[in-house]
Amino acid sequence: MGCGLSKLEDREDSSPGKIYSTLKRPQVETKCDVVHEYVLLDFSLEGSRATVQGLASLCELPKALEPYYTEGYTLAALHPVVLSVRRSGALPCSLQYRAILTRPRTSKDMVPMCQRAPVLRVEEWPLPGDSLTADVIQALIDRVDRCARGGLRFVGSLLQQAGGWSLGCNGRSCVSPAQSPSEGPGLEESRSTSPDLNLLVLFHSWDSCCVPLDPVTYCYHQGALSMRVSRKGHVISSLEADWLELTATYYQRGWSLVDSFVYWDTPKGEPVPRSLEGLFLYEECSATAPPSDTIVVEQWTVIEGSGVKSDYGPLLHTLADFGWLLTCVLPTPIIRHDSEGNLATKQVLFLQRPVTPDPVQQQSQRGSNPRMVSSCSANLGLAFPPQKLPSCTGETEQFSVYEEGYCSSLSQLGDGCLEQDDAAAEVTCM
Repeated sequence: MGCGLSKLEDREDSSPGKIYSTLKRPQVETKCDVVHEYVLLDFSLEGSRATVQGLASLCELPKALEPYYTEGYTLAALHPVVLSVRRSGALPCSLQYRAILTRPRTSKDMVPMCQRAPVLRVEEWPLPGDSLTADVIQALIDRVDRCARGGLRFVGSLLQQAGGWSLGCNGRSCVSPAQSPSEGPGLEESRSTSPDLNLLVLFHSWDSCCVPLDPVTYCYHQGALSMRVSRKGHVISSLEADWLELTATYYQRGWSLVDSFVYWDTPKGEPVPRSLEGLFLYEECSATAPPSDTIVVEQWTVIEGSGVKSDYGPLLHTLADFGWLLTCVLPTPIIRHDSEGNLATKQVLFLQRPVTPDPVQQQSQRGSNPRMVSSCSANLGLAFPPQKLPSCTGETEQFSVYEEGYCSSLSQLGDGCLEQDDAAAEVTCM
């Protein structure tokens, strides 16, 4: 295709995806009182096509999603289909974005639940400098917190660069300075100059008539995001992360993972690192929230021509029936060609669900609190060696890692997937 991209040759990279969970498969498939349903919509800044709606700017997203909001859906995540970093030339779907909407339903009568109807709000925040420094990220989080105290609920963000290659979307202003919240240290509000970086920020707001007398408030906390990366030159070709270890502590507190901040590019003149440090952003609700179990999915999206051929959609719809809520999508700049010459890119999905007691485990684990860490390779017939990861306490505990097949959804996984394997492996202590 003329992009000079490598093909999916390693058997791990050639699989459609991987699933990591803190549960065995029977627990993953446990029915809950509240289940979810999803709508996946693609938008393009290059004009409308058969299955893609055209937008002049992502600032038009609230109007485009309004019909779904009237039906009880809300935006759960927004991400670029292809995250192009340091790529020369336009790639297919490089200006295409995926919006994932969700609404809760009761498992008994399967009708939408009554809830306050929010309004989607989009703002653009100019950022100083040419990278996301720790001070800039902290200023962003402080500003998100101030917005939350003003009654807004943070949904997510997209990083974009003015001119040259893009990390997210176009650089058009979405709100006037008068509409923007007050600035914090490290952030600039001036519209007279073109900033190096912009952040497109999405919030939910509520009309005054919909706000209860005792409204729920939210605050936001940062958590570590560390990834081991392989590169070909300056381009990231693969990544690894201990997703469950990174997020477990926060899920046990009842927090929700809602966004991530990663600056994928290497600043000019600096050595190419073999690891990347970013930040996860977690939401804490003023109402007492129970601890959550989690599922993390590493998934390849395959693009045929200028349209999406296959992605995480079927798996997401299957997990929705068991109460799993998508809260964050981490797009990556990993781009390959498959054996048919189609473009493929990898995304990481984070889903959570309130802890559901397992009577059998409660009996067998009385007096202790071990955690089951399982993973599943989404490639029919492939088996990978057990993982050996460092213990978070310096000690080791025995868990099982089972990797077996899946075609397009969890219901098509092999019977052993996400269940205990006979061969125990040492994995990260939760």
